[in-house]
Amino acid sequence: MKRRRFISTIGIGGLLASSMSFATSVNANNGNFQKNAAGRIDRRLKELGIILPQATKAVAVYAPYRIVGNLAYIAGQGPIDSPEHPAFGRLGHDLSIQQGYHAARTTGFNILAQLKAACGGDLDRVVQCVQINGYVKCTDDFTDSPKVINGASELFRDVFGESGLAARAAMGINALPFDIACEIVSVWEISR
Repeated sequence: MKRRRFISTIGIGGLLASSMSFATSVNANNGNFQKNAAGRIDRRLKELGIILPQATKAVAVYAPYRIVGNLAYIAGQGPIDSPEHPAFGRLGHDLSIQQGYHAARTTGFNILAQLKAACGGDLDRVVQCVQINGYVKCTDDFTDSPKVINGASELFRDVFGESGLAARAAMGINALPFDIACEIVSVWEISR
């Protein structure tokens, strides 16, 4: 239990979401705060009833995102834990496919928060999702990792349309940091 409390406090890899809207962001280029104008994607998020958490800072030795040319590489993100939707445990043992799906969906919220930070607060700069690699902590005989990672894939499609669909891998593994149920790494094409 102490581990869960610690994770809730630090928000490892985006595990905890703020209930506040991501109304200001740090411009990665110069560190200044800038106000976000409500763009097309922000309106779409509102239509879907989604409030993104704040992008979390790295809690180990890595960058939360890195931009190379027109590609934004988003470091592995984890799910948001809540009493209604647990984000900790092993699929096929502790969690159902539906619970895993929801964990992957909330992982998608954390990815979008990092992507928004990478885009200087403007998700309208997103051209397309290029690739996602989803890791699902599961039992040895669990074969439904694709159904779990659909939680994030469907979110990205709902937000960005066909541009949100990516080349994808969904892999079952035996361990993830802090006992999270899934972790997703993604690559996005953005306009400069």
